[in-house]
Amino acid sequence: MGSGTISFGLVNIPVKVFSASDSGGKISFNQLHAEKHTRLKQQLYDPETGEIVPREKIVKGYEYAKDQYIIIDEEELEKLELATSRSMDITEFVPLDSVDPLYFESGYYLGPDKGAERAYKLLAAALTEARFAAVAKYVARGRQQLVVFRPLNGAIVMQQLRYADEVKKLGDIPIPDATVTEGELGLAKQFITAMAKPKFEIDQYKDEYREKLRELLDKKIKGEAVDLTPAPAPVAKVVDLMEALKASLAKNAGAAPAPVAAAPAAPPEEERKPPKRAASSDAAADGAKKKKAKG
Repeated sequence: MGSGTISFGLVNIPVKVFSASDSGGKISFNQLHAEKHTRLKQQLYDPETGEIVPREKIVKGYEYAKDQYIIIDEEELEKLELATSRSMDITEFVPLDSVDPLYFESGYYLGPDKGAERAYKLLAAALTEARFAAVAKYVARGRQQLVVFRPLNGAIVMQQLRYADEVKKLGDIPIPDATVTEGELGLAKQFITAMAKPKFEIDQYKDEYREKLRELLDKKIKGEAVDLTPAPAPVAKVVDLMEALKASLAKNAGAAPAPVAAAPAAPPEEERKPPKRAASSDAAADGAKKKKAKG
């Protein structure tokens, strides 16, 4: 889908860019006339005259004041890109886990262009050995792209990033304070351990909604009846957190949920004092000891 050059110190690595996404399984719909079922087309029009404006008469304008525009043509934008570095300049190397996935946008595969095989393999191997990712930037499609290069099975993946000002700050999100008990935390950790896997296997997941949608479309094409009775919605209710955690653990283990043991009530003040021995018992015990000593 494109090409570029990774600038690695004094080493330049020409690469080809390949999309990592596959839309083959995507289901899309067209907009049709409700009665005639003809496919509709979108057109741009002048709201003052109602005139349909063809593409060759459409230009780009920036509104710097109310209803005041300056025109920017495609040639100026192209020259602006040429005036800025279009090479993929590596600016630093960082541990990959230090880049929050919240900044990840889209991913691409990079392959070596002709004559760049050894340099490409060198960068991929070095990133793998060092367990680092390379941060780079370049200009394309009307903006400066911020990306990271990371190794994957001997190859290089380019992960496009959002800039910091394109991601909301966590402090902007209202998160009320709450207290978690040690018992609740312990049960939650048990639940995590019970469901833990050594690594994430993406192949075990599939889009069940898309499969049901495809089944629906196949039945409608064949003229078969379709049953779309919705599943009963879960009833939201306030539950005891400890009870819910224990029930979750039991369900995951396939056993009946264990009842939550009530905290034992504190004994009365009299029961907490050590019991007194009877005086007669003490005297009898002393007598028995003396008699045994004489014998």
